[in-house]
Amino acid sequence: MGKAYIDGCQTTEESPGGWGEDSVNAMVKHWPGGGTGEGGRDAHFSYGKYAVYPGDNFEEHLKPFTEGAFCLDGKTEKASAVMPYYTISYGVDQKYGENVGNSYSKYLITDLLREKYQYDGVVCTDWGITATCSSDDMICGMNWGVAHLSVEERHYKALMAGVDQFGGNNDKEPVITAYRMGCARIGEEAMRKRMEASAKRLLKNIFRPGLFENPYIDSSNSENTVGKPEYMKAGYETQQKSVVLLKNKNQVLPLAKGTKVFIPDCPDTSLYGMPALFAEDLLVPGHPWLDRKQAEKYVTVVGNPEEADAAIAFMENPKPMIPGYSGSTGYVPVTLQYRPYTSKKGREKSIAGGDPFHYQKPDRSYKGKTNTSANETQLDVFLETKKAMGEKPVIAVLDVTGPMVMEEFEPLADAIFMGFEVQKQVYLDALTGQFILGGLLPFQIPENMDAVEEQLEDVPRDVRCYTDELGHIYDFAYGMDFQNVIRDERVEKYR
Repeated sequence: MGKAYIDGCQTTEESPGGWGEDSVNAMVKHWPGGGTGEGGRDAHFSYGKYAVYPGDNFEEHLKPFTEGAFCLDGKTEKASAVMPYYTISYGVDQKYGENVGNSYSKYLITDLLREKYQYDGVVCTDWGITATCSSDDMICGMNWGVAHLSVEERHYKALMAGVDQFGGNNDKEPVITAYRMGCARIGEEAMRKRMEASAKRLLKNIFRPGLFENPYIDSSNSENTVGKPEYMKAGYETQQKSVVLLKNKNQVLPLAKGTKVFIPDCPDTSLYGMPALFAEDLLVPGHPWLDRKQAEKYVTVVGNPEEADAAIAFMENPKPMIPGYSGSTGYVPVTLQYRPYTSKKGREKSIAGGDPFHYQKPDRSYKGKTNTSANETQLDVFLETKKAMGEKPVIAVLDVTGPMVMEEFEPLADAIFMGFEVQKQVYLDALTGQFILGGLLPFQIPENMDAVEEQLEDVPRDVRCYTDELGHIYDFAYGMDFQNVIRDERVEKYR
């Protein structure tokens, strides 16, 4: 997937070297992989700064880069830029012995990326890593592992690690100061050579797409391209192909035209408890369910369960009320269930250490701590709907951004669809059989939160999976058509 995406961005057709005026520089992220945050925490925040490798599986996380972005099938050969992640890849650097953010790590950037894997494109830091932050629960300066350094010293350290560009920093002064530091420490000739190496990489990304000769787009071409009907159709069909039917008890689906359907309101879950990454997030309401006028084109929408032949309950994956750390309770688990969860299987002692913001809590263990979901009321709505419907079928439509625990409601659902933030009309198409179902799970559904705790952060597909009341196991690459579990060549290859 990485190869295809990058080749599509960077390649100008008919160009001898691949590059040309139709090329777009591709920046791949996040080196050396950003999926191993301890306890599932988010590295934008201090409580999630550590990536851990309890399964000793660091090398596998490099494959999207080493076997994808750095060995393209097209003529441009490699992605033109790489962004390291915020995290501290804990314990990985055995050469210099540093536990610092990836953009500050000479081992990760110079020794691995530059020398071992021969990457000579631009390395751009993740956003705002050189700024200073004084609170654990704000997105400001993600200077993980180097908070004790000054802003200027952070710039110098990143430069000497091999960074070419500072993401999110428009201030030239600390870069100039870092250059002067280098002149004093390693000599002006060596530091000038170091800066010119970065300048060359950055300029190549301007020259190769022809931006030096002509930086302007052809607006008429843009107008004829954006929103092109065949592109819109392809995008919509891709959404259809992505939705997964998990359960279809007694062949409840597809719903026939004219079926009387009750659709309970989905509670507003706009902010959950996770601070907004961008200010405009605050203006976006919770995911709306269905436009009833739109639904009426597919089924007959009724106002109460008594009139209905079936009900459709829309749910999102649980959103932790406390995303990782609370000043009053300390570190807490990242829950994937709706009801309050108390960790029984969490580590007695965390792999990574404490934090400058939490001197009184040098250990990050959350065993015995409790967290709950900010959208717990969605489960309540489902259960209330099921009670009101009696023996009549209730269909759960799950709009998710990741795996979730399903034991709280699956036995009561007659059918379950899972989609990944697709247009709501796609769900209506799916529920009424407007296209052939073929979607497969892109991850495993855990049996329960104990299975989540037992999973190793750096090991793929090692989760004990959920088995539903029909005996179907919600494993990676599981999915159904309306009659049967799908067992095609994709399942054979990827399972």
